[in-house]
Amino acid sequence: MYSFQKTIFIFFLLFGLTTFAQEELTQKEIAVIQAEVEADLSFAKKNIEHYNYLQAKISLENAINKAKILNNKKSLGLIYYNLGKIHHLLEEPNLAIRTLTRAIQIQRITKDNTSVAETYKTLGDVLLKIKKPKEALEHYKSAQTFSSLENLQKLETETIIKKGEAYLALKDYKNAEITFKKAISLSKKLNLNNLLSISLIHLGDVQIKNGALKSAQKNIEEGIAIAKKNNATDNLNDGYLSLSNLQERDGNYKLANKNLKAHIKLTDSLLEAKNKLLLTEKFNESKITNQLNAQKQVNAELEQENEQDSETSTFNQLTIALITILSLLTLSLYKNNNIRLKSNLILQNKNSELIESKEKAELASRTKANFLSTVTHELRTPLYAVTGLTNMLLEEDPRPEQIPHLNSLKFSGDYLLTFINDILQINKIEAHKVEVEKEVFNLKKKIENVISALNNSANSNNVKIHFEFDKKLPHNYLSDQLKISQILINLIGNSIKFTKDGDIWVRVHKIEVTNGIYNIKIEVEDNGIGISKEKQAKMFDSFSQGSIQINRKYGGTGLGLSIVKGLIDILNGKIYFDSELGKGTTFFIEIPFEFAEETIEKEKINYFKDLNEDVLSKINILLVEDNKINQMITKKILNKLKLNCDIVENGEDAIEKVKVNTYGVVLMDIHMPGISGIEATKIIRKFNKDLPIYALTAVTIEDKMVEFDEAEFTDIISKPFKQEDFEKKLFDVIVFKENA
Repeated sequence: MYSFQKTIFIFFLLFGLTTFAQEELTQKEIAVIQAEVEADLSFAKKNIEHYNYLQAKISLENAINKAKILNNKKSLGLIYYNLGKIHHLLEEPNLAIRTLTRAIQIQRITKDNTSVAETYKTLGDVLLKIKKPKEALEHYKSAQTFSSLENLQKLETETIIKKGEAYLALKDYKNAEITFKKAISLSKKLNLNNLLSISLIHLGDVQIKNGALKSAQKNIEEGIAIAKKNNATDNLNDGYLSLSNLQERDGNYKLANKNLKAHIKLTDSLLEAKNKLLLTEKFNESKITNQLNAQKQVNAELEQENEQDSETSTFNQLTIALITILSLLTLSLYKNNNIRLKSNLILQNKNSELIESKEKAELASRTKANFLSTVTHELRTPLYAVTGLTNMLLEEDPRPEQIPHLNSLKFSGDYLLTFINDILQINKIEAHKVEVEKEVFNLKKKIENVISALNNSANSNNVKIHFEFDKKLPHNYLSDQLKISQILINLIGNSIKFTKDGDIWVRVHKIEVTNGIYNIKIEVEDNGIGISKEKQAKMFDSFSQGSIQINRKYGGTGLGLSIVKGLIDILNGKIYFDSELGKGTTFFIEIPFEFAEETIEKEKINYFKDLNEDVLSKINILLVEDNKINQMITKKILNKLKLNCDIVENGEDAIEKVKVNTYGVVLMDIHMPGISGIEATKIIRKFNKDLPIYALTAVTIEDKMVEFDEAEFTDIISKPFKQEDFEKKLFDVIVFKENA
């Protein structure tokens, strides 16, 4: 009886302590779980070094769950890298590629450049092994760049050797030789004898292919000697094969056969060791299963022994019951702590459901922004080719019968670009990323210019535009004239589109004046098709048109009025309308304008007109662009301006070019295979702070502005660019350099 009471007392004591710990040790548990993650990672790395891959996998799988609880992305990146490495060592290439790619995605987000370098290199190894040298080469180039960025000299040397192997597999012997010679130089400098050994042997392989047999023999024999001295069995194995190939090429078949036999013997020995290792892994897996079964058997035997003594049995049964309860309670508490831990880390607020909903909305918004950024980049890149080529053809004296076709092509390109810009404008308005840029301008003249620009479209529909400006209103104001133009172009353009053989009236009136702020009403009235009552409620929604039939007949995206509404809200104005089906529509906008005394006329510059051709001929420009058509268009524009141009297709080559050449300007594309233009620019800035580098990009600039600033770009040129803007940016930097 006493034993039972004692057990109950212990139970409640443990329960109280556990509950107390749950209340007080939440932050401690965070530290404990993180320590466990690091211990699991450390244990896994040691097991990988000692070829205990199964134990390493178990540790990493445990670490994944803990890292996910903590939402520790840096640890997750390391875990997936090590798992991918194990899959590679166990010859599971598909799993390795999938896991390593996932690791890179996480590591790029956390900017863990050291891990990114290692992962790119390992992924290259996997691809090279499954005979995909071209893909492997791209990953090795990225690995080398990140290694250089973090000063990881040993890893950089290893990567350069693997690059050479990829060139060798691609039969690009020229680049292979250059690469292995660079690896030899680095290996000697860093006293990395094993890497020096394999570099010499591989250089010999290349020289065999090039017919330089004496040089090949010298390098291979030196590589073998170093391998023997350092017990580098794998290098020695490769050396014997290379020596055999050399002697066969030289006609010395007896020695070739001898070295081939040595290679085969060593290969068999290495394969045998590898197979033993794989069998050991399977044995260990089986052993763990057997241990679990044996433990079950021991538990069963203990239960049987306990039944033999009734008094002991009663106590033990109670103890077992209590232990079971405690175990379940502990498990429950652990799970509750995990849930609370997640809540503390993610929500940091008692109202978890509202915060979670907010985060989901923010995630959806970010996902939408990323999607739009990606899609618009993919659309803008070919559009750059369409608009660029069309403009060039129109400037090169086309035949008269070709001009209408080229103008149609130009119109289509401009229409698509307008559509893309409309989507981006809506996205920026919804994300509250649009800022008001005030400047002094003439409102009356601005409206007259808009009407003049739209007159051709109006004439096509046999529409006459009438303009009335209140004589009591001053002309000059301080406001965002670009947004005013967008609003007017959309409203008047809509009226023209939906009016045939009719009239449009644009009227400007004063409502009131308060402290120099004029509240002005602008009306745009037409006698076109009008809007039905049921459609009027949705007129300011995105992608909204009167009907599918209207959309097909009159065209358009349905974004215009949504953009207008967003811009007017930003300008602290309001918009409303009155319409009747078949009789026309009138839009009213009311916007506050700050009165200004006078307008400031911008000075016009004739770019490049007055520059000496000798000056221009000395300006070398580096274009970093992977798209062949874009290369051709940009180069043609530069050559037309009498500017010289070199072209490379990726960031790695751009870095090498800048190191050995002098350039006046670098035009750097952002999205490229291997490292991005942003990463390439960061590396260039380490050794050249003054070189003008322009981001040549089709991405949404606002989304990347922080990254552009961090990379220290001189300026940004959006694709597809207006040739006048492009020339101005180049002109500014060239004149600045000449006057410096």
